[in-house]
Amino acid sequence: MIEYEKLLNFPIPEVRQRVTPRDAVFYALSVGLGQDPMDKRQLDFVDAHRKLRVMPSMAVVLAHPGFWLRNPETGVDDVKVVHGEQTITLHRPLPVEGELIGRTRVTGLVDKGEGKGALMYSEKEIRDASGTLLAVTGSTTFLRGDGGFGGPPGPVKPVNPIPETPPDITVDLPTRTEQALYYRLNGDDNPLHSDPDVAAKAGFPRPILHGLCTLGVVTHALLRELGNYETESMKSLSLRFSSPVYPGETIRTEIWRGGAFRARVVERDVVVVNNGAVVFA
Repeated sequence: MIEYEKLLNFPIPEVRQRVTPRDAVFYALSVGLGQDPMDKRQLDFVDAHRKLRVMPSMAVVLAHPGFWLRNPETGVDDVKVVHGEQTITLHRPLPVEGELIGRTRVTGLVDKGEGKGALMYSEKEIRDASGTLLAVTGSTTFLRGDGGFGGPPGPVKPVNPIPETPPDITVDLPTRTEQALYYRLNGDDNPLHSDPDVAAKAGFPRPILHGLCTLGVVTHALLRELGNYETESMKSLSLRFSSPVYPGETIRTEIWRGGAFRARVVERDVVVVNNGAVVFA
């Protein structure tokens, strides 16, 4: 059972990470870049012999504290944890190499009621060794098994509206059947994405793709179509995860020129990312 004050002030360990070009390349490969061998712009993310660019979405895995909700001291039913929403705010371009410091904290808890689960809001600041702020990432985690602990019923973050008009741009990007097994090496080793038995206990027929891997695929589509792969032009991104992706499915990102977006899996015609908003300089 969640104890409100204890989880709100839970001591999530500070993380220090020495980032190398290999890390940047591996992350880009793990979210699907490099699948078109004729696209030289993608090579700038995956060929360490070139002047490397870092995917803006890599902020979500840099100096990441891991699956800390697995700690029984949190009081959370970790098998029923689902990533609900994600934001990224970029203050400076992410470095190809160097030491990074990540500080994560819980910023809010919402009790949706007995049998209805709870929402946990958290935030991670990423700074370089000098203390300069590079990026802030924010997460909403749906704690499906933890409602009714006596916490506040709000406030709940508002969602970004999606236009009623057809999208201006549509991008299809495939995922691979083993992609979750690669992606988890970025530091998110939740067994929901690798172990069929854990997936079954959580109510899924097979392991699902990390929501943040889906975010990486969608970020690729946005960066390609709205930013021409100029990573420094992306300033912020936010989205809601509305349904899981199974590794091997094709993610279709639907984009509006004003920065709104959503995504669906082509094979099942199910919206998997909704209420997205991205800002480019």
